[in-house]
Amino acid sequence: MLCRHCKTPLIHTFVDLGFAPPSNAYLKKEDLVKPELYYPLNVKVCNECWLVQTEDYTEAESLFNSTYAYFSSTSIGWLKHAQDFCNLVQQRFKLNEDSFVIEVASNDGYLLKNFKELGIPCLGIEPTESTAKAAEEIGIRVIKEFFGMELGSQLASKKMKADLVIGNNVYAHVPDINNFTEGLKEVLKDEGVVTLEFPHLMKLIKHNQFDTIYHEHFSYLSLYTVQKIFHEAGLRIFDVEKISTHGGSLRIYGCHDNSSRPTLKSVEEILMQEEAEELRNLSTYQNFQEKVAIVKSNLLEFLLKTKKENKKVVAYGAAAKGNTLLNFSGVTKDFLPVVFDAAVSKQNMFLPGSHIPIKPSKDIIKFKPDFVIILPWNIKEEITGQLKPILSKSVKFVTFIPDQRIL
Repeated sequence: MLCRHCKTPLIHTFVDLGFAPPSNAYLKKEDLVKPELYYPLNVKVCNECWLVQTEDYTEAESLFNSTYAYFSSTSIGWLKHAQDFCNLVQQRFKLNEDSFVIEVASNDGYLLKNFKELGIPCLGIEPTESTAKAAEEIGIRVIKEFFGMELGSQLASKKMKADLVIGNNVYAHVPDINNFTEGLKEVLKDEGVVTLEFPHLMKLIKHNQFDTIYHEHFSYLSLYTVQKIFHEAGLRIFDVEKISTHGGSLRIYGCHDNSSRPTLKSVEEILMQEEAEELRNLSTYQNFQEKVAIVKSNLLEFLLKTKKENKKVVAYGAAAKGNTLLNFSGVTKDFLPVVFDAAVSKQNMFLPGSHIPIKPSKDIIKFKPDFVIILPWNIKEEITGQLKPILSKSVKFVTFIPDQRIL
């Protein structure tokens, strides 16, 4: 396999999580008796551009299809994050009714609805039928296609270039990251801004966040690598912010290479932090597998111990990251009988691989658990805040990333 960005042969493994089904391929009851497709979850690192990337195995269309079950609006915290972001960029870039905003991977309209309320014209691009339909139902115009150079050129030819192009938590999801970035350039006005949010590779390594690795994520990104990809597409990163989402992300601001916007010192500061963490040193990547094995061991020991003690253990949050953890650890409903989730689209379905049933979050009261494993640890405060008032005070909440913790 060649690097998706610079085409260097990939000979170094970052982490091998074995074989697993796609993390968002939730199952109906009738699917449990059918064959289930498993794909390798092997992640490589390029020792030239330092792009960390999954091994090639399938097409994006098989992951982001009409049954795609992730709806951004399920999380109250995420809705607040989106609203705050819209207010920030509206004021910073002086967006108004004469501006035009495009969001790539607009999901269910969780973000663009804020621009709509502000009277700012906007367009969503979203390939998954289920989420695009939800956005259309709240009055947001959506193009139901995958974004790339071709669609960017089509929009540009129709004089639909944007003052602001948003791609929050989509950059890691695209198999052809060069083509996607070239599409961003095509659809951007001369003095327009592109802003992307993505989990920061530096945080993933530092805090052992291996469960953010799954098939829908093709790339794991540092600022250094993204800057290289942008540069080759004729774009320049002029600002970057650290944000807390997904355990530590970056929000980058880009423009055309020849834009009048000055490059701020924040870019150099984070590049220096990445260098201090040795993100361009091969040993940083080769030591990661050992850290992952410790988390697996801790989870299995915890489940064995609580089962011997006849304690009731459940999980909360049927998140993709949880599926990575459970499938890599080999956990099934024998040790974890149920997971609860607030997303209606996932309720009464089954987790891929482990086949653990997903029940509505309100049903957790009936189960009377002793321990609740929070799988989406990045929103643990939101989840414990919702559950503590309705569960017994003796219930303990547990997370396993970056290590085992009783909350």
